[in-house]
Amino acid sequence: MAYRTAELPPVDIDEFAHIPFLERMKLLQLHWVESGFGTPRQSAMFYVWKIFFYVLFGLIVAGAFTKGLEFNDIGGWWDEPILYQKLMIWTILLEILGLAATCGPMAFHFDPLIGQSLYWWQNDTIRIPPYPNHVPFTKGNRRTPWDTGLYKLIVFWLVMMLFLSGTTMDGMPGDVAGVMPRWPLIVYACLIVLMGLRDKCVFLASRPEQYVGTMLCFAFFLDFNDAIIGAKIFIAIVWMGAGVSKLQHGFSATVAAMVQNTPWNVFRKLRLASVRDYPNDLRPSKLTHMVGHIGGTTAEIIVPLTLLFSPWPWLTWLAIVSIWMLHTFIISTIPLAVPLEWNVFFMFCAGFLFGNFSAGDGYGVFDMHPLLLAGVLFVALGPIVLGAFKPQYVSFLIGMKQYAGNWASTTWSFSDSEKEDRLNERIVKAADNQIDQLEPLFGREISEIFMQKAIAWRMMHPMGRAHISLQMRHNDDMDGRVLRDGEFLSNTLTGWNFGDGHCHDERLVEAVQQRCNYEPGELVVVFTESQPMFDKRVQYRVIDSALGVVEKGWYHNDDAANEQPWLPNGGIAHVITWTRDGYVASGLPYPGSGGRGPAAESAVPAANAVSG
Repeated sequence: MAYRTAELPPVDIDEFAHIPFLERMKLLQLHWVESGFGTPRQSAMFYVWKIFFYVLFGLIVAGAFTKGLEFNDIGGWWDEPILYQKLMIWTILLEILGLAATCGPMAFHFDPLIGQSLYWWQNDTIRIPPYPNHVPFTKGNRRTPWDTGLYKLIVFWLVMMLFLSGTTMDGMPGDVAGVMPRWPLIVYACLIVLMGLRDKCVFLASRPEQYVGTMLCFAFFLDFNDAIIGAKIFIAIVWMGAGVSKLQHGFSATVAAMVQNTPWNVFRKLRLASVRDYPNDLRPSKLTHMVGHIGGTTAEIIVPLTLLFSPWPWLTWLAIVSIWMLHTFIISTIPLAVPLEWNVFFMFCAGFLFGNFSAGDGYGVFDMHPLLLAGVLFVALGPIVLGAFKPQYVSFLIGMKQYAGNWASTTWSFSDSEKEDRLNERIVKAADNQIDQLEPLFGREISEIFMQKAIAWRMMHPMGRAHISLQMRHNDDMDGRVLRDGEFLSNTLTGWNFGDGHCHDERLVEAVQQRCNYEPGELVVVFTESQPMFDKRVQYRVIDSALGVVEKGWYHNDDAANEQPWLPNGGIAHVITWTRDGYVASGLPYPGSGGRGPAAESAVPAANAVSG
């Protein structure tokens, strides 16, 4: 990466579009290993300043509007429970406004730099209800005054909570400024759940899996000790759930891509060491596996257990420092979707909860009443277990699969650029398509290279190889089609995405089709689900915008992980379990199941289709 200018692959810009598709992908993947996305390194400074102002104004807001927090004794705030709560509310507010995660160029927001509030404040933008066929009054995909009014109420409520001063709680130390009243915490939880039934994007953007459980500990538990222990359990399970979710092939690919895109990594040897044999083998190296699973997976499982149960301050602080190092590394990579504020807040949480309230001082797990403990564990673990074994029912965020490389995802394929332009012309949204945001900065040809680099990046993960394998089977002209990564496309269609393919599956495709009226073949979307625990079969669906779902099946994750990112051997093997009556794929021949399942002609008849 250069500091002020973009790094481009070594190719004639005018000839790039004429290179065959898979050769283009290999060229971009080789360049990714050496230069990451290629965005100017000064983009990282945008996020450095963003973190600085997040911390600065968070402390100012908390101190200015909370009785008992005095700026002339700011060092004494360290053990104040209400500071912890106010910083949590501050973080949620920034998330739901679009000023925290998924903001700026590393989330493919260029002009404007944010999405969330610009969309959710506006009538007639697209919303994605999670259960429209099961929950009354949630059908439809158009944002109404009811939706925008509810969103504005949530924003107002969060701002109002920042002005509240503390109240007492049984068992709380006598020399602190108190904790937030119970009623606003309960009201917020109700409001965000109600919002989530109308639009899952707003719900997930508020990161409820990180914060709501902890809020409710302070809302419903009568004793301060129980509330603190509950908060400690919730945050430890966040770390541990993320650690367990990394026990599959996708995580090493994620670590490699993060290291390659890290702004501070100017060492070419270190970048090349992240893959097995550059330029011949771009799969993650043994070094990458070791760094990822020892520094990441192991740390996220063992260190939280140490924090929960350690009775010795020296061991507790060693674990806290270890967690700080983990989050500091994540922040330093400026990862895609850029959840930087969340990482900073969790660093504060680690010190505040475990440094101030040690297990050896009456704040241990077994100091909580057994029935309360069972309830906390059920609420905290239930969604994670469901997401691990039945990922189709739970967002990967709720399932704690952050950075795991095991996400539901999509790749969208338009027949030509005019069909992509139709999104700008017919859909109410606050931002143009990303290529149109980039064009004033780099010109059309270079902008297209960046857009295709997102596809190349996705192919460096196992699910991306499945996406392109299926796109090649269902489209007869991959060289001429316009491919877009669903995560980035969702940013301009719904205003938000954090890597959750459930936000841009057939529900979003249906909303787009209602507005754009594509003909069969003009927009083809491949959706892959997360890999379930203890099952390496990954479910997929192929969606033609005009026809709906046209094919379902699965592939074995080993087959995707063992293939090179640019698919030199053609598409990976997969098993077709259902095909729409009368539908015939127009691309490459079916490559077979690789001996893992029935042949295409043995697929389940359409009448017997089972939802994937």
